[in-house]
Amino acid sequence: MMDILTCILRPLLIMMVADGLIVHGPSGPLVAPLGSSVVLPCYVDELLSMEDLEVEWRRKGSETLVHVYKDGKSRPESQHQDYHDRAHFFTDQIQHGNFSLRLDNLMPEDEGKYTCKVYSQKDSGETVVQIKHERLLVSGSDRSVSAYDDEDVTLNCSVDSHITPEHIEKVSWIRTDGGILVLLFKNNKTFPDSSHERYRDRVEFFTAEIPKGNFSLRLKSVRTEDKKVYMCKVFAGGLSANATVVLERLGFSSWHIAVLFFCFTAGSGAVLLLLSLIYCRSNNTVSTSNKIWNLQLSLVFCPNICMFLAFILWGFTEGSLSETITCCALYFLRPVMLIWAMPYLKYLQDILKTWIKFFKITRELAIFTVVFYSVIFTYGWRKRAHLDWSGVYFGIVVLLCLILSRGFKNQRWILVCVYLCSPFQLFQLFQLFLMYSFGYPSLGHLIVVMVLSLLQIFIFFLPRLQAKFKFLRHRWITLFGIITITLLDFILLIYVLRAILEREKECWEWIRVILFIEVLKLIVIFKANVQVNECVVVQRRGEKTETSHRGENSLSRCNEIMYMFGAVGVILLSSVTLTAELILKARNGERVLNDLGVIVFPSECVFALYWLALQMHAYWKIVTTGFTQNLPHRSHLRSTTEDHETENLSAPDPDV
Repeated sequence: MMDILTCILRPLLIMMVADGLIVHGPSGPLVAPLGSSVVLPCYVDELLSMEDLEVEWRRKGSETLVHVYKDGKSRPESQHQDYHDRAHFFTDQIQHGNFSLRLDNLMPEDEGKYTCKVYSQKDSGETVVQIKHERLLVSGSDRSVSAYDDEDVTLNCSVDSHITPEHIEKVSWIRTDGGILVLLFKNNKTFPDSSHERYRDRVEFFTAEIPKGNFSLRLKSVRTEDKKVYMCKVFAGGLSANATVVLERLGFSSWHIAVLFFCFTAGSGAVLLLLSLIYCRSNNTVSTSNKIWNLQLSLVFCPNICMFLAFILWGFTEGSLSETITCCALYFLRPVMLIWAMPYLKYLQDILKTWIKFFKITRELAIFTVVFYSVIFTYGWRKRAHLDWSGVYFGIVVLLCLILSRGFKNQRWILVCVYLCSPFQLFQLFQLFLMYSFGYPSLGHLIVVMVLSLLQIFIFFLPRLQAKFKFLRHRWITLFGIITITLLDFILLIYVLRAILEREKECWEWIRVILFIEVLKLIVIFKANVQVNECVVVQRRGEKTETSHRGENSLSRCNEIMYMFGAVGVILLSSVTLTAELILKARNGERVLNDLGVIVFPSECVFALYWLALQMHAYWKIVTTGFTQNLPHRSHLRSTTEDHETENLSAPDPDV
């Protein structure tokens, strides 16, 4: 039965094939670059009658009409709008059996299969043409790359295309966040100087592998900040392609582990020492007094030294230069601040006299000022590349700070150094920043500098003015004047610093540190004025009143609480912040805080501002308890001042 059907159907099939048109097309897919023109071949071997000849080009699948030839001419009005003015017949070749189509300005969506159908009277035929874009294939790593900190890592990138490496125009490795250039290869040359400063001297190609199309990148000494997504972008023959590589799961280096160790030691050590100190104080006897003293010194020095070392190691790994230097200087000098504040803790007052002679608040102010303005001067020197008057102003500031750190028995000389130092610091900032950006400082800026100096000098002359003007002797007027002077000093300083550093990237970071220096400066000013005036009051009154005793007892508990906040709370806050910042950067590859001074200096300012308020209170109490009367002779005042330079600042010793 099957043989009979085969014999019947075979002749019919042969007749159908014989009667149809044989339409020829390309032997394979057509490959062309984007934006170019491509010819889609379609032709027959025999000459066809032009009568009733119709040719249709359609997109296979969607049956979109690309072009049509009918009634002896092309019909562009029948085209789909996507092919208007882009698809054209070779009209002069149609009579010769050539029905090819030219497609201009090749687009990505043009990729696919097209059908050329030819109708001639009763015969028809078709062929299929496929268009493919010319591609530049770039491959990277299928999986994310991981490495330990400080190791070298390879980021893979290879070119797989018919284009040889000699025809590759450019290969660039960039970070996808922000487009930071890591390394550039162009015109058969590597340009290491074009790399971003974070990657300079840390990245390289495998030179011997480049002829093979291997543009993998070696990243040396991986850091936590390198945890990003990287793109290898290749340009060749008008084509471009890219591949991405993810660098993640960075481990801690030995430097990071050391930072975590010192942070943990500082925080936990401060808490343990505080608890031990509280326990020994509750059982205070003659035998435990030495333990209290040793624990107190350990609380002052050990946690601060650990945080100092932690910030040094942080600077070697992640921190910026200005951030590291200022934070290290702060924690190196914090024991000075703490020991200076110890006389307010009554149970330690008798032991401290020899320590106070060396650890003075004036020395912390002088050293910290020199360190910070040295950083400012170095930054300005690199930026301006010449000295001018800024070097002279900086030299004067350093000289005054050296004189101030030496110390004087006569408090007036301390006041003179502080008063002279303030304007020269601002003149240095004027010279380094404002004069190169806007020209010379305006008259308003100079007036603000003069007012700042006069406000600080006014504190010294307030008791003299009270002696002449009776309305200034009221306690509330004196208190209002002291608070107003202090607030005006901060407000005017912020105004002038904002004007000077307006165009600097780290404007507010520097203003924050300068404000902390200003707090220390005002502490020194009020302290010196208290000691100048205190001796006269003690000499005139002989002993403290019962009211004075009650006032000191009411402040004693606040003094201890604030002292413990400075000795333990600030340490805990800084150690937790530094630890969290290091862990988050290792996890996310980027810093949460660009400058840890945002946490360190405000917390330190809270501690310092309390002691400034205490100095203001002591000064207010001095000038309102008898010093507004006739002033003693200058030589007598000088001798009494020298005798009481190391006494308790807010509570003069009745035995003197």
